Amino acid sequence: MTAQKKTKASKFLTVPTRPIPVDRDRSVAGLLEKMEGAGFGAKQLAEAHRIWLDMLDDNSTIYLCGSGNLIPSGMRRLLAYVIKNRFVDVLVLSGSVIFHDIHETLGRNHYQAHPSMDDEELEGAEVARIGDMLANHEEYREADEWIGSVINQLELTRSYSVREFLHLLGRELAEIAHEDGILTAAFKSRVPVFCPDVLSTELSVGIARSRFEKKNQFNFDITQDTMEMMQIAQRTRNSGIITLGSVCSQNMVNMSEISSYITRTNVRGHKYAVSITTDSVPLDIRTPSFGGNHTQVFGKLLKGATTAFVPSDPSIALPMLITALSQTAAKFMKGRKRPNFSFAGKDLGVDVP
Repeated sequence: MTAQKKTKASKFLTVPTRPIPVDRDRSVAGLLEKMEGAGFGAKQLAEAHRIWLDMLDDNSTIYLCGSGNLIPSGMRRLLAYVIKNRFVDVLVLSGSVIFHDIHETLGRNHYQAHPSMDDEELEGAEVARIGDMLANHEEYREADEWIGSVINQLELTRSYSVREFLHLLGRELAEIAHEDGILTAAFKSRVPVFCPDVLSTELSVGIARSRFEKKNQFNFDITQDTMEMMQIAQRTRNSGIITLGSVCSQNMVNMSEISSYITRTNVRGHKYAVSITTDSVPLDIRTPSFGGNHTQVFGKLLKGATTAFVPSDPSIALPMLITALSQTAAKFMKGRKRPNFSFAGKDLGVDVP
């Protein structure tokens, strides 16, 4: 073969893409390893796997942010797995994710829909359509009633942070659940769960129903949640963030960075960041650059941060990613120094070894 003449472009054209071969004997982790030599979404998903392992190996505090229909699409067991195995340390989830998790952990289901189903007929049968998934309105109301029953057991002379309330919901669910979901796994693994959008999601309906029917005076102290997120950010040596669904789900984490001036601490930014989303974000902004707008995707980043932007529905990417972690993460977990949290009443204790 004739040697190619060096050109100005040669400086950049150094790593060719490698077509992914068919290899029936490879594991999912092995497949992702092959995909790292490809491009676009294939390469990004493979890099997401590698970055998650790097976060575990580097003793990072790992934030998992999620929004949308993660639970109806079948991701509950996968998310419970990463929580129980402490592949993540802090959860920031939309109220929809949490409500759907409660619904399924109570033993109810979501169902597959078909395009031929008529919306008016579904409505007449009190069936909700969520994309190509279905849910029973009456069963959703049972979840509302259960949330209210937990509130009615609380000491209502004081307010509760959203994080404390979700911890208590996880405790009560763990007593009756036949299989773990997000809240029960978080309760058992002592992982805090934050929810920035309670009022705009289904989670608020059960709370409102309890107020309406029982005339109780249950209240949230959202300032406490902000203070706790500030405390976690302040004590974290380095951090990573994994975002599932809309990038808006990570805004609460971003606020803890912005508010760092209150505690007179330096804004460090995340050392690692992974975003798995169908949001329309150009791939060329996934790599940090001076003056770039990559913070729109990942939030505040440390200089030289390692990132992966996966342009995919999480229901496609997560099964591959978490299955691969189940095959590769064990050796990175053995010596991991992870943050420890204590849950004493309204106060969250944070210890970063």
